[in-house]
Amino acid sequence: MWAAPPFRRNAVRPNAMTDPLAPPTLEAAHEHCRALQDALDRLRRHHLDRIAEWGGHLAAVLPVGGRLLAAGNGGSAAQAQHLTAELVGRYQRERPAFSAISLHAETSSVTAIGNDYGFDQVYARQVAAHGRPGDVLVLLSTSGTSANLIAAAVTARQAGLRVWALTGPRPNPLAEAADEALCVDAGSTATVQETHLVAVHLLCESFDAAVAAGTARPGVAGRPTRAAGAAAPVAVRRRMS
Repeated sequence: MWAAPPFRRNAVRPNAMTDPLAPPTLEAAHEHCRALQDALDRLRRHHLDRIAEWGGHLAAVLPVGGRLLAAGNGGSAAQAQHLTAELVGRYQRERPAFSAISLHAETSSVTAIGNDYGFDQVYARQVAAHGRPGDVLVLLSTSGTSANLIAAAVTARQAGLRVWALTGPRPNPLAEAADEALCVDAGSTATVQETHLVAVHLLCESFDAAVAAGTARPGVAGRPTRAAGAAAPVAVRRRMS
């Protein structure tokens, strides 16, 4: 009968950094983290002003009845839905709920439109249905080449919405189709998505700060004002999920 070799308490485990026979998993993990650190450093140096401006703009639009629409494909769809959940729920401060819709989460609409009009129109037709002048459309794509997001950007701008894109490296068609773009200069899809998540959280922080401080720019003309009487924002401990 085969028996396992005895366990040696002081046995030395192979180090992937120094042992050429060890699996490269550890070195790959180090490289992944280094790539993310580099991307976040570029985000910090080049994009924080833009994110703060976007937060202030949302703080001028949403409290007076405006709406944020968001969409993406695959992992970017999850990032878009993360953003809308933070606005409808809360990020760090207790505050009123604001209108934010993830278009990809409308499964019956997505499948019906895709079946009848083609996958390229699954977001554009929803933008035409839900978007109003002055609203904001946020589109996330690691490649910046998704035809359904580009079509949504074109439809939104024609309808008077403001279009922001979070993409991978420039140049890419979605960045060109949007009013403004935050382009993450990184070599892998994973790094771009991880950096987008940080950008989403920073956008939520900027929005909450502008709403709490009352420093938002004047609201969009023609928007109904939100009902008065909402409690002032207060700091709360965020639930972990």
